[in-house]
Amino acid sequence: MTKIKLCGLRRAEDIEAANLLKPDYIGFVFYKKSKRYISFEQARILKSMLKVKAVGVFVDENPKVVADLLEKGIIDLAQLHGSEDEAYIRDLRKLTDKPLIKAFQIKTAEDLKKAEASSADMILLDAGTGDGVSFDWNMLKSFNRPYFLAGGMSPENVRPAIEKFHPYGVDVSSGIETDGVKDVEKMRAFMTNARFDG
Repeated sequence: MTKIKLCGLRRAEDIEAANLLKPDYIGFVFYKKSKRYISFEQARILKSMLKVKAVGVFVDENPKVVADLLEKGIIDLAQLHGSEDEAYIRDLRKLTDKPLIKAFQIKTAEDLKKAEASSADMILLDAGTGDGVSFDWNMLKSFNRPYFLAGGMSPENVRPAIEKFHPYGVDVSSGIETDGVKDVEKMRAFMTNARFDG
């Protein structure tokens, strides 16, 4: 069954909705320039209420900071969404054995080759940085590695995307928001439409 990640949760009511809907993962965004940014302390409080796995989303963060949050259990996985390279991943692995997701912005076939070669435990294929835009998913037809599909995901397109491309997982953020805030009904619709295959 396709894994589901609801990203950019920030409020207690977002966590309550996630506990009810039971996605496989939720995401906390630790990038200060993001409108979905939360502090490490906010994440710690929200994680104490959470019943599913939490992914921390980072952009070029100090590996020691990432590892510390993983080792303290504030997050269960780390998603690297910046320019982190193989050397960065090696450095981080010296500090933690927790799972790592590397996000790649896909614009060309060359970007897909880089993603396929990544040493991260999982990869995420995106178009941008949480702005709700998708890339040309048809580029994925000959892609051989399991991946999270992100960028422009919504309750309306998640089922056709899963049926056509069979991603390991789907990741949504802006597609489950109304006026920049997580919308429980959209969260529920996304989960329902993504869960048809299981």
